[in-house]
Amino acid sequence: MRSFRQDVQIAAPHAPGLNLDQLRSFRNVIELGSFSAAAERANLSQPAISLQVRALEQRLGVKLIERVGRRAKPTVAGSELLDHAVRIEAAVAATHDAMARHATGAMGRVRLGTGATACIFLLPSILRELRRRFPTLEISVGTGNTIDVVKAVEDNTLDIGLVTLPASGRALEITPVLDDDFMLIAPPNTQLPARVSPSTLAALPVLLPGGNTRRLVENWFASSGVALRPAMTLASVEAIKELVAAGLGCAVVPGMALRRDGGARSAAVKSLVIRPLSPKLSRTLAVVIRRDKPLHRGLKETVQVLKGLAKN
Repeated sequence: MRSFRQDVQIAAPHAPGLNLDQLRSFRNVIELGSFSAAAERANLSQPAISLQVRALEQRLGVKLIERVGRRAKPTVAGSELLDHAVRIEAAVAATHDAMARHATGAMGRVRLGTGATACIFLLPSILRELRRRFPTLEISVGTGNTIDVVKAVEDNTLDIGLVTLPASGRALEITPVLDDDFMLIAPPNTQLPARVSPSTLAALPVLLPGGNTRRLVENWFASSGVALRPAMTLASVEAIKELVAAGLGCAVVPGMALRRDGGARSAAVKSLVIRPLSPKLSRTLAVVIRRDKPLHRGLKETVQVLKGLAKN
């Protein structure tokens, strides 16, 4: 009998490369809850988005999306892929930024989110210093409440947030950097004690800001057993200051809204009566960034400057 040797070759499992367009379409569908909304965002047809997601499922050999009611939801595999997709897109963005810096000498781009008050009264001096030190650094600033900014950081549509605590997120690094005491402002010549209590304010017309600031102020009144009936609510702290100066009432506002550029009072508040509160009311601002965020030089410098607020 003729003997022979049979060589056996076992093929390694196929490890397909990921298509970034397909990955982005998948993420958009999950984020927006529908294929049609994802198509509108990408300026593509709905069949094109469906085809990209189906091709991604075939490439990976798993089902990624299922319908729950009218919304598109990730399967277990889809949820895990979504976590990887965020990191992949961050790495791709960091790669483009790095290559752009080599090509143009630029410092890269930083997308920063914060509240309206911090944007107006805290950021100008910080941005001016960054521009002085790094003229090629591109910074875009968006405003919103803490919940929206934190979600945008988690979704990687913002690189960094400067928000009012509390804030939370498993993937986030949250660093408290600044305590901001609230102050009472009143029309010129208003007679008030050295420190103002909730019971004192309850007898006066009070203008309230909106958002998280309103919640903090209302809790301050409630903790002293005082029911507050505001005379007016306005979203803008700047508008509140003008109305207080016009004699329409008092207001409790963040301390930073009464100062600019390291301590100089703005012209709009020079004539106002300003008093600290008793008991003290304050808020803490924190820097929020993803733990896995690649830090190009421009972003690293911005983070360091914002964290440096803790030393001021």
